[in-house]
Amino acid sequence: MNRRKFVKDIGIGSLFMGIGLPELIGQGRSRDMIKLNILHTNDFHSRIDPFEDGKYKGKGGVAARASLIKKLRASEEHVLLLDAGDIFQGTPYFNFFGGEIELKAMSAMQYDAATIGNHDFDAGIDGLYKQLPHANFPFLVANYDFSDTIMNGKTQPFKVFRKGPLKIGVSGVGIELNGLVPKDLYKETRYLDPITKVNEVALYLKEEEGCDLVIILSHLGYQYKGNMVSDHILGMNTSNVDIIIGGHTHTFLDQPTILKNKDGNAILINQVGWAGIMLGRLEVYFERGNPNKCYTCRPMLIE
Repeated sequence: MNRRKFVKDIGIGSLFMGIGLPELIGQGRSRDMIKLNILHTNDFHSRIDPFEDGKYKGKGGVAARASLIKKLRASEEHVLLLDAGDIFQGTPYFNFFGGEIELKAMSAMQYDAATIGNHDFDAGIDGLYKQLPHANFPFLVANYDFSDTIMNGKTQPFKVFRKGPLKIGVSGVGIELNGLVPKDLYKETRYLDPITKVNEVALYLKEEEGCDLVIILSHLGYQYKGNMVSDHILGMNTSNVDIIIGGHTHTFLDQPTILKNKDGNAILINQVGWAGIMLGRLEVYFERGNPNKCYTCRPMLIE
Protein backbone atom coordinates (compact mmCIF):
# COMPACT_ATOMS: atom_id res chain seq x y z
CA MET A 1 0.00 0.00 0.00
CA ASN A 2 1.52 3.37 -0.93
CA ARG A 3 1.48 6.25 1.54
CA ARG A 4 -0.99 8.35 -0.46
CA LYS A 5 -3.58 5.57 -0.44
CA PHE A 6 -2.77 4.85 3.20
CA VAL A 7 -3.38 8.43 4.27
CA LYS A 8 -6.66 8.41 2.37
CA ASP A 9 -7.82 5.18 4.01
CA ILE A 10 -6.64 5.60 7.61
CA GLY A 11 -9.31 5.58 10.24
CA ILE A 12 -11.47 3.23 8.16
CA GLY A 13 -9.71 -0.12 8.11
CA SER A 14 -7.57 -1.95 10.62
CA LEU A 15 -4.68 -4.35 10.42
CA PHE A 16 -4.70 -7.52 12.49
CA MET A 17 -1.34 -8.63 13.81
CA GLY A 18 -0.25 -11.19 16.35
CA ILE A 19 -1.82 -14.55 17.00
CA GLY A 20 -5.37 -15.62 17.49
CA LEU A 21 -7.49 -12.46 17.69
CA PRO A 22 -9.96 -13.30 14.90
CA GLU A 23 -10.32 -16.83 16.28
CA LEU A 24 -10.85 -15.61 19.83
CA ILE A 25 -13.61 -13.26 18.75
CA GLY A 26 -15.13 -15.91 16.53
CA GLN A 27 -15.25 -18.37 19.45
CA GLY A 28 -17.28 -15.92 21.48
CA ARG A 29 -14.57 -15.29 24.09
CA SER A 30 -14.25 -11.55 23.48
CA ARG A 31 -15.92 -10.90 26.83
CA ASP A 32 -12.76 -12.33 28.44
CA MET A 33 -10.54 -9.91 26.55
CA ILE A 34 -9.18 -6.55 27.67
CA LYS A 35 -8.34 -3.88 25.12
CA LEU A 36 -5.67 -1.24 25.63
CA ASN A 37 -5.59 1.77 23.30
CA ILE A 38 -2.12 3.25 22.85
CA LEU A 39 -2.29 6.70 21.24
CA HIS A 40 1.05 8.19 20.25
CA THR A 41 2.83 11.07 18.52
CA ASN A 42 6.42 11.97 17.68
CA ASP A 43 8.39 14.94 16.36
CA PHE A 44 5.68 17.49 17.09
CA HIS A 45 8.15 20.31 16.41
CA SER A 46 6.04 23.12 17.87
CA ARG A 47 3.29 22.79 15.22
CA ILE A 48 0.54 24.38 17.30
CA ASP A 49 -1.54 25.42 14.27
CA PRO A 50 -2.55 23.39 11.21
CA PHE A 51 -0.40 23.78 8.09
CA GLU A 52 -1.48 26.84 6.11
CA ASP A 53 -0.26 25.65 2.70
CA GLY A 54 1.68 22.95 0.89
CA LYS A 55 1.00 19.21 0.76
CA TYR A 56 -0.25 19.16 4.38
CA LYS A 57 -2.53 22.20 4.11
CA GLY A 58 -5.22 22.06 6.78
CA LYS A 59 -3.65 19.07 8.52
CA GLY A 60 -2.38 18.88 12.08
CA GLY A 61 -2.81 21.43 14.86
CA VAL A 62 -3.29 20.84 18.57
CA ALA A 63 -7.00 21.79 18.61
CA ALA A 64 -7.93 19.03 16.16
CA ARG A 65 -5.66 16.55 17.94
CA ALA A 66 -7.17 17.39 21.33
CA SER A 67 -10.68 16.94 19.92
CA LEU A 68 -9.81 13.55 18.45
CA ILE A 69 -8.16 12.35 21.67
CA LYS A 70 -11.15 13.48 23.71
CA LYS A 71 -13.48 11.57 21.40
CA LEU A 72 -11.40 8.39 21.63
CA ARG A 73 -11.17 8.61 25.42
CA ALA A 74 -14.95 8.95 25.62
CA SER A 75 -15.43 5.71 23.67
CA GLU A 76 -12.61 3.59 25.11
CA GLU A 77 -12.05 2.39 28.66
CA HIS A 78 -8.25 2.00 28.76
CA VAL A 79 -6.18 4.65 26.95
CA LEU A 80 -2.48 5.51 27.16
CA LEU A 81 -1.19 8.68 25.42
CA LEU A 82 2.56 8.87 24.68
CA ASP A 83 5.11 10.97 22.77
CA ALA A 84 8.52 9.96 21.38
CA GLY A 85 10.33 13.30 21.56
CA ASP A 86 11.26 16.44 19.60
CA ILE A 87 8.39 18.40 21.04
CA PHE A 88 10.29 21.68 20.53
CA GLN A 89 11.57 23.66 17.54
CA GLY A 90 10.05 24.41 14.15
CA THR A 91 7.69 27.39 14.46
CA PRO A 92 7.75 30.90 16.00
CA TYR A 93 5.84 29.56 19.00
CA PHE A 94 9.07 27.96 20.18
CA ASN A 95 11.19 31.00 19.29
CA PHE A 96 8.98 33.31 21.35
CA PHE A 97 7.86 31.07 24.24
CA GLY A 98 10.67 28.50 24.52
CA GLY A 99 8.43 25.43 24.73
CA GLU A 100 5.85 26.66 27.22
CA ILE A 101 2.94 26.51 24.74
CA GLU A 102 3.82 23.00 23.58
CA LEU A 103 3.99 21.52 27.08
CA LYS A 104 0.84 23.30 28.21
CA ALA A 105 -1.00 21.92 25.18
CA MET A 106 0.21 18.38 25.85
CA SER A 107 -0.73 18.71 29.52
CA ALA A 108 -4.22 19.84 28.52
CA MET A 109 -4.48 16.74 26.31
CA GLN A 110 -3.44 14.67 29.34
CA TYR A 111 -0.38 12.97 27.92
CA ASP A 112 0.76 10.14 30.15
CA ALA A 113 4.48 10.35 29.30
CA ALA A 114 7.06 11.53 26.75
CA THR A 115 10.74 11.04 26.07
CA ILE A 116 13.37 13.64 25.16
CA GLY A 117 14.51 14.31 21.59
CA ASN A 118 17.62 16.11 20.40
CA HIS A 119 15.66 19.26 19.47
CA ASP A 120 14.30 19.48 23.00
CA PHE A 121 17.79 20.80 23.89
CA ASP A 122 17.58 23.64 21.33
CA ALA A 123 17.10 26.26 24.03
CA GLY A 124 19.81 24.55 26.05
CA ILE A 125 19.44 22.18 28.97
CA ASP A 126 18.60 25.21 31.12
CA GLY A 127 15.80 26.10 28.72
CA LEU A 128 14.40 22.57 28.92
CA TYR A 129 14.57 22.65 32.70
CA LYS A 130 12.79 26.00 32.77
CA GLN A 131 9.79 24.59 30.89
CA LEU A 132 9.33 21.44 33.00
CA PRO A 133 6.77 23.02 35.38
CA HIS A 134 4.41 23.31 32.41
CA ALA A 135 4.43 19.52 31.87
CA ASN A 136 1.90 17.58 33.94
CA PHE A 137 3.44 14.32 32.74
CA PRO A 138 6.83 12.66 33.26
CA PHE A 139 9.75 12.62 30.84
CA LEU A 140 11.06 9.07 30.64
CA VAL A 141 14.64 8.46 29.48
CA ALA A 142 16.88 5.62 30.62
CA ASN A 143 20.08 6.37 28.71
CA TYR A 144 20.74 10.04 29.49
CA ASP A 145 22.65 10.51 32.72
CA PHE A 146 21.82 14.00 34.01
CA SER A 147 23.67 13.59 37.32
CA ASP A 148 26.00 16.55 36.73
CA THR A 149 23.38 18.86 35.22
CA ILE A 150 20.44 20.97 36.27
CA MET A 151 18.16 18.17 35.00
CA ASN A 152 19.34 15.75 37.70
CA GLY A 153 16.28 14.07 39.21
CA LYS A 154 13.88 15.68 36.73
CA THR A 155 13.39 12.61 34.54
CA GLN A 156 12.58 8.96 35.24
CA PRO A 157 14.02 5.81 33.62
CA PHE A 158 10.55 4.25 33.50
CA LYS A 159 7.04 4.40 34.86
CA VAL A 160 4.42 1.71 35.41
CA PHE A 161 0.86 2.61 34.45
CA ARG A 162 -2.20 0.72 35.63
CA LYS A 163 -5.06 0.45 33.17
CA GLY A 164 -7.77 -1.66 34.75
CA PRO A 165 -6.16 -5.01 35.60
CA LEU A 166 -3.19 -4.32 33.29
CA LYS A 167 0.28 -3.12 34.28
CA ILE A 168 2.03 -1.27 31.45
CA GLY A 169 5.73 -0.46 31.79
CA VAL A 170 6.99 2.49 29.75
CA SER A 171 10.59 3.64 29.33
CA GLY A 172 12.42 5.93 26.91
CA VAL A 173 15.76 6.26 25.15
CA GLY A 174 17.38 9.17 23.33
CA ILE A 175 19.85 9.51 20.49
CA GLU A 176 23.59 10.22 20.88
CA LEU A 177 23.86 13.99 21.34
CA ASN A 178 27.57 14.36 20.60
CA GLY A 179 27.96 15.57 17.02
CA LEU A 180 24.25 16.23 16.69
CA VAL A 181 23.70 18.89 19.35
CA PRO A 182 26.28 21.54 20.35
CA LYS A 183 27.97 20.60 23.60
CA ASP A 184 27.14 23.91 25.23
CA LEU A 185 23.44 23.06 24.90
CA TYR A 186 23.42 19.66 26.61
CA LYS A 187 26.46 20.39 28.83
CA GLU A 188 27.46 17.42 31.03
CA THR A 189 24.66 15.09 29.95
CA ARG A 190 26.14 11.61 29.52
CA TYR A 191 24.89 9.28 26.79
CA LEU A 192 24.60 5.64 27.87
CA ASP A 193 24.25 2.67 25.53
CA PRO A 194 20.51 2.37 24.78
CA ILE A 195 20.63 -1.39 24.15
CA THR A 196 22.19 -2.05 27.55
CA LYS A 197 19.79 0.28 29.36
CA VAL A 198 16.69 -1.06 27.62
CA ASN A 199 17.66 -4.64 28.48
CA GLU A 200 18.12 -3.65 32.12
CA VAL A 201 14.89 -1.71 32.40
CA ALA A 202 12.73 -4.12 30.40
CA LEU A 203 13.92 -7.10 32.47
CA TYR A 204 13.06 -5.23 35.66
CA LEU A 205 9.63 -4.23 34.34
CA LYS A 206 8.75 -7.77 33.31
CA GLU A 207 10.35 -9.76 36.13
CA GLU A 208 10.11 -7.44 39.14
CA GLU A 209 7.10 -5.28 38.33
CA GLY A 210 5.19 -8.06 36.52
CA CYS A 211 4.19 -5.82 33.63
CA ASP A 212 1.80 -7.22 31.04
CA LEU A 213 3.31 -4.99 28.32
CA VAL A 214 6.58 -3.09 27.98
CA ILE A 215 6.77 -0.05 25.69
CA ILE A 216 9.91 1.89 24.76
CA LEU A 217 9.61 5.50 23.60
CA SER A 218 12.58 5.82 21.27
CA HIS A 219 14.15 8.90 19.73
CA LEU A 220 16.87 6.85 18.05
CA GLY A 221 15.39 6.84 14.53
CA TYR A 222 13.67 4.10 12.53
CA GLN A 223 16.59 2.63 10.51
CA TYR A 224 19.97 3.60 9.03
CA LYS A 225 22.27 2.15 6.38
CA GLY A 226 25.22 1.85 8.76
CA ASN A 227 25.55 0.44 12.27
CA MET A 228 24.13 3.47 14.05
CA VAL A 229 21.69 2.34 16.73
CA SER A 230 18.13 2.59 15.44
CA ASP A 231 14.74 1.18 16.41
CA HIS A 232 15.50 -1.84 14.22
CA ILE A 233 18.82 -2.53 15.94
CA LEU A 234 17.33 -1.85 19.37
CA GLY A 235 14.48 -4.26 18.71
CA MET A 236 16.69 -7.08 17.44
CA ASN A 237 19.16 -6.81 20.34
CA THR A 238 16.86 -6.58 23.33
CA SER A 239 14.48 -8.82 25.27
CA ASN A 240 11.21 -8.30 27.15
CA VAL A 241 10.10 -5.33 24.99
CA ASP A 242 6.74 -5.61 23.24
CA ILE A 243 6.46 -2.26 21.42
CA ILE A 244 8.87 0.46 20.29
CA ILE A 245 7.22 3.80 19.55
CA GLY A 246 9.78 5.73 17.54
CA GLY A 247 10.72 9.20 16.41
CA HIS A 248 13.56 11.32 15.03
CA THR A 249 13.51 10.15 11.38
CA HIS A 250 9.99 11.51 10.66
CA THR A 251 9.04 8.12 9.22
CA PHE A 252 5.47 7.63 8.01
CA LEU A 253 4.86 3.89 8.35
CA ASP A 254 2.02 2.40 6.33
CA GLN A 255 1.79 -0.21 9.06
CA PRO A 256 3.94 -1.14 12.06
CA THR A 257 7.09 -3.17 11.46
CA ILE A 258 7.27 -6.53 13.21
CA LEU A 259 10.73 -7.94 13.93
CA LYS A 260 12.16 -10.75 16.03
CA ASN A 261 13.98 -9.74 19.20
CA LYS A 262 17.17 -11.45 20.35
CA ASP A 263 15.11 -14.29 21.84
CA GLY A 264 13.13 -14.83 18.65
CA ASN A 265 9.95 -13.22 19.96
CA ALA A 266 7.95 -10.65 18.02
CA ILE A 267 8.47 -6.93 18.68
CA LEU A 268 6.42 -4.19 17.07
CA ILE A 269 7.88 -0.85 15.87
CA ASN A 270 5.69 2.10 14.92
CA GLN A 271 6.19 5.78 14.02
CA VAL A 272 3.77 8.38 12.66
CA GLY A 273 5.79 10.94 10.71
CA TRP A 274 6.09 14.39 12.21
CA ALA A 275 4.39 17.74 13.00
CA GLY A 276 1.28 16.24 14.57
CA ILE A 277 -0.17 15.33 11.18
CA MET A 278 -1.17 11.90 12.41
CA LEU A 279 -2.16 10.29 15.69
CA GLY A 280 -0.87 6.75 16.08
CA ARG A 281 -3.36 4.27 17.44
CA LEU A 282 -2.43 0.75 18.48
CA GLU A 283 -5.04 -1.48 20.04
CA VAL A 284 -3.61 -4.31 22.12
CA TYR A 285 -5.87 -7.19 23.10
CA PHE A 286 -5.18 -9.31 26.16
CA GLU A 287 -7.09 -12.50 26.96
CA ARG A 288 -7.24 -13.64 30.55
CA GLY A 289 -5.08 -16.71 31.01
CA ASN A 290 -3.52 -16.42 27.53
CA PRO A 291 0.08 -15.10 27.27
CA ASN A 292 -0.35 -14.12 23.60
CA LYS A 293 -1.18 -10.53 22.72
CA CYS A 294 -2.91 -9.37 19.54
CA TYR A 295 -2.78 -5.98 17.87
CA THR A 296 -4.69 -3.79 15.50
CA CYS A 297 -3.27 -0.60 14.00
CA ARG A 298 -5.51 2.32 13.06
CA PRO A 299 -3.46 5.54 12.70
CA MET A 300 -5.62 8.61 12.23
CA LEU A 301 -5.07 11.72 10.13
CA ILE A 302 -5.56 14.93 12.11
CA GLU A 303 -7.57 17.50 10.16
